[in-house]
Amino acid sequence: MIVVHHLNNSRSQRVLWLLEELGIEYEIKFYERDEKTMLAPTSLREVHPLGKSPVITDGAETVAESGAIIEYIVSRYGSGRLIPPSGTPERLRYTYWLHYAEGSAMPPLVMNLVFNRFGTGDSSVNEGFIAPQIKLHFDYIEDELGKSTWFVGEEFTAADIQMSFPLEIVAIQAELISSRPKIKQFIERIHARPAYERALERGGRYDFANSIQ
Repeated sequence: MIVVHHLNNSRSQRVLWLLEELGIEYEIKFYERDEKTMLAPTSLREVHPLGKSPVITDGAETVAESGAIIEYIVSRYGSGRLIPPSGTPERLRYTYWLHYAEGSAMPPLVMNLVFNRFGTGDSSVNEGFIAPQIKLHFDYIEDELGKSTWFVGEEFTAADIQMSFPLEIVAIQAELISSRPKIKQFIERIHARPAYERALERGGRYDFANSIQ
């Protein structure tokens, strides 16, 4: 059985949601962030050397990284669900968004978090690079969501689950979400899904579930 090594308020909430969408049985092992550093506890290094979440174990297999975990679960247990057919334009688009979430959307958000928490007061980096990058990416996402209900088209896929985390982070900032109604509507749609709600019930505290300002 899959064991989700679940860190509160983290990307691992997406893994719980995916498993609920697919109706797969799983167990949760809970970890809490350090209250001062907000980092994962060192006990997670017993599961994976980097000590990061999400990470799952499935028998002898250990899989880390959100995109890799989603690919593993959908491929092994999905039976063709939540993924477009191979060789279609939709499949290529699905693969793109699955990797875009962490490869392009998250880096400026993480940089913004780091500079806000540990910055020296010099605003030039934020104003000259981070803020323009956030605007660039989320204007792009807003435009893409204007083309279809979900990221790949009119069918909900695991790519929407993967994209949820960066959008929920942006939704915390009223100045970013107020001018992006398509992103806001996307978040409202995912939060209304029964599987999303079941994942919240099992996973515990996840502040981004109430992210829209």
